[in-house]
Amino acid sequence: MAIKVEVFSTSTCPHCPAAIEAAEKAKDKLGESIDVEAIKIDDPNNPENRQRAIDYQIMAVPTIVINGDVVFVGAPTENELIAHLESML
Repeated sequence: MAIKVEVFSTSTCPHCPAAIEAAEKAKDKLGESIDVEAIKIDDPNNPENRQRAIDYQIMAVPTIVINGDVVFVGAPTENELIAHLESML
């Protein structure tokens, strides 16, 4: 089963694009072994995104949740994220 990576962000966060990019690069490197989803919690068309953040008790963005656990608060480097994911394979 693929490792699930959820990147919670907002449209106004200056650090969120770096977290999303790190997750996308991890996906490029690790391929089908991970599943990446970028979740904008301030998307008015998807109010369930905000509820998902509340369910994880996310208080800041970017936050990266891996397999249901909050692992990174703030944007990790690409290498930090990949190293963490590789340790789970």
